[in-house]
Amino acid sequence: MPFFVYILYSPSADKYYKGQTNNVEDRLKRHNAGHEKATSNGRPWRLIWFTEKDSRSEAVNLERKLKNMNREKLKSFIAKYS
Repeated sequence: MPFFVYILYSPSADKYYKGQTNNVEDRLKRHNAGHEKATSNGRPWRLIWFTEKDSRSEAVNLERKLKNMNREKLKSFIAKYS
């Protein structure tokens, strides 16, 4: 089963959120419905980038790398891979 790593952006909060899931569309709906505590503020969230990985462990590794990036490195990553 494929897994996805994604980056969301909240214009109202000017924040990025990085995560991984096996269903990007459902996960975005959950974030925007307020079902996720970490993103309940800042709605609506926009999906600005995602990629598919073959396994959950690969997705978790990439998610961890993205979460360790500072804002400028993350913006450069998004620009490079979008």
